[in-house]
Formats: sequence, C-alpha cells, structure tokens
Amino acid sequence: MSGADSMRAWRVALAGMVSLGVAMGVGRFAFTPLLPVMLQERVIDLPAASWLASINYLAYMVGALLCTLQPWVWARFRQLPSVAYSTAVRAGLVATSLLTLAMAMPVPAAWPGLRFCAGVASAVVFVFTSGWCLSRLAQLGAPALGGVIFAGPGLGIVISGLVGGGMVARNWTAASGWLIFGLLAVVLTASVWHILQGSEERLVAMRGQGTVSRSGAAPHSGQAVAPVPARQTAAGADREIGFLALAYGLAGFGYIITATFLPVIAREALPGSAWLDLFWPIFGSGVVIGALLATRVASAGDRRYLLAGAYLIQAAGIGASLWRPTLAGFAIGSLVLGVPFTAITFFAMQEVRRLRGGAAASFIGLLTATYGVGQIIGPALVAFLLARSATPGSGFTLSLQIAAGALACGAALYLWMIRSFPIGPGTKGTRTASGRFA
Repeated sequence: MSGADSMRAWRVALAGMVSLGVAMGVGRFAFTPLLPVMLQERVIDLPAASWLASINYLAYMVGALLCTLQPWVWARFRQLPSVAYSTAVRAGLVATSLLTLAMAMPVPAAWPGLRFCAGVASAVVFVFTSGWCLSRLAQLGAPALGGVIFAGPGLGIVISGLVGGGMVARNWTAASGWLIFGLLAVVLTASVWHILQGSEERLVAMRGQGTVSRSGAAPHSGQAVAPVPARQTAAGADREIGFLALAYGLAGFGYIITATFLPVIAREALPGSAWLDLFWPIFGSGVVIGALLATRVASAGDRRYLLAGAYLIQAAGIGASLWRPTLAGFAIGSLVLGVPFTAITFFAMQEVRRLRGGAAASFIGLLTATYGVGQIIGPALVAFLLARSATPGSGFTLSLQIAAGALACGAALYLWMIRSFPIGPGTKGTRTASGRFA
C-alpha cells in the first residue's frame, strides 16, 4: 500500500470512528451518564427511565430493519434516488445532533418520540458507516484498520461519561447536559463532513437473488469474496446467518443492562463514593482498548472462536461486579465488560462479509436488528424485576445474573456453529486483492 493510500485509509478509519462516536457514544449513550441527574431532578423515575431506554433500543431495531429492507424498498419504488452510503451517514449524523439538542426541551411528553427518532438515526449511521468504511478500507488494502472504526462508540462513551461526571459534580441540570452533548455532536460531525463523501457503495435495488445498482451494475465492494465451501452453500449459508443473528442478539441483551444502568447500579451498591461517575468512562476505555486490539488479531482463523471468547469475557465482567460489589469489583468489571464490546461487532461484521460479500450491508442490518431486540428486552426486564423486587439492589442483581447467563449461552452457540458449519480450507476469511484477509 502506497503512502497516499495509507493516509486515505487512516482518514476513512478515523472518520468512521468519529461517526460511530457521535451516533452511539453521544446520540445513544449520553442518556446513561445523564440518567442520575434526571432522577435526582425528579423529571423521570427509574421505571419510566427503563421504558425510555427500551424505546430508544426499539427504534434502533426499527432503523436496522429499514436498512435491511432497503434494497426491496428501492426495487419497489423505482423513483427513489440513488444515494451513496456516505450521504446516508451524513444525514444520520445531522439528525442525531438535532435530536440530542432537542432533549434539552423541558417537555417530557416529547422525550419518547425524540429518543425513538435518535435510535433510528443511530442504526442508520451504524449500518452505513460500517458498510462504507469497511468497503473503502478493503479497496485501499487496509482492512485491519476496521477496528479503529469500532473504537468510536467507546471514545464517545469516555467523553460523554467524563463530561457527564463533571456536570454531576457541579450540580448542572440535565437540560444543560443535553445541550452540551448536542453541541459536541455538531462539532464532531463538522470535523468529518468533508471525508464522508463520494463512494461506489450506494443504496441499491434488489432484483431476483442479487443486489444491483440503479444502473444495473453490481455494487463494487473492493474485495474478491472467497468461494463458499460446498457445505456452506445455499440453505447452509442461510441457516448460519440465522444462527449468527441469534447469537448476536444475545450479545445485545447481555451488555445492555450494565450499559444503561451502570451509574445507577453503582450508586445502589456504593452510596456516597466519590468514584461513582468514573465507572462509565472506564467501560468506554475498555471499549476503545478492545476495538484497537481487535485490529491486531490475526483474522485468518475462525472468528467464531474469537466471538465465543469475547462473550465469555463480557460475562466475567458482569460477574466481577456481582461477586465483588466494591470499588475494585465495579472498576474491573466495567473495564472487562467494555473490552469485547465493539470487538464483538467487528468480528461479527467480518463474518457477515465472509458469508454474503457484496450483499453484506443488508445482512449487517439484519444482525443490527437482532441486536436491537436484545437491547429492547434488557431494560424492559429490569423494569419488570424492579417492580417485583424487595429492593432496587436485588432487582438489579437478578437482572445482571440473567444477562451473564445469556452471554454464556451465546458463547455456547458459537461453539456449536463451529462444529455444525465448518469452514473449508482457504475460506477462513475474505481475501483482499493484496492477499490479506479481511
């Protein structure tokens, strides 16, 4: 890879990182550090907060489904314009910024609608940022930089957590927090606006069994997809995609309870501690570390082993805070839970590209939708258990135990898939033109 291509690849990767940082770290997870402030101001109670979180995650699933169905919609309504993935990403970032700013309005009745729209926007940004950036990096011969993209949510979580903790310490209002996060989203979006433009990947129409562009040409992915072994053809590949989606959904359920309620859970276990607002940034730091480590992992092997291991690591992170509800237990648990967070996404998206190649974007949407289902169930389960528990602490404990069990089940499912859907020689990854695996 030439020096110019290397520079372009890093610009694409960093733009993707910032894009996901805005959509996920700010647009979605700014709610987590602001939740204690909203509870303290009594503008919302804990059950209502659980349902507000579930609404956002429901919308995330809806947005992912819309991305999945996009080729069929474009095929049915031929008058729809051909739109580049990068254009869809920019539209989603603008929407995320405006919706975050709007949460500062003292109109609680509007919050469910705003959080719903923010969830749809975050899914659109995630799916098309993943599709556009991974394709561009493959074209530039730098697929391993994909892990940098998925460091974005963690970086956003660290920033939102530190800013949120500072606002709590200074007794700022939740409305001020939403305004600050909205302005931060605007600035970050502006910083990558000029990079997120121009692409051969476009919103396309589906004809028959293939995905084609408006001109009838197959969208260029920049990669030659390795042949699928005989046991992976047709129905076998479809079945594996289905099980991959199910396992990915378990990951969404397994992490979301901690990701939504970590500051509140910590306050229940360690009332009055000066370190309470650092657990969320520690989680975000783990996300960044894990995403960057994922780029160093050789991808020529079976990634399903990596996915199974990542699920077990997250389960251990939840277990650390359950077995040792102390300052050290929460700190270690937050870090360990965060490390595999976007690494799971990175490896799962690579699996989709292995199985579906140039049609990966729609199936990325499918996996994102099942992930969204898991995220919807998590906060709803917390609300259900809190209403039936003697104390909030016991309700949270049971919720976390169930979440850890779901992650263990997901790891077992990947191990079963390895035996049931073996990968043939030469197909353990998607080989790029340069001979590297993506």
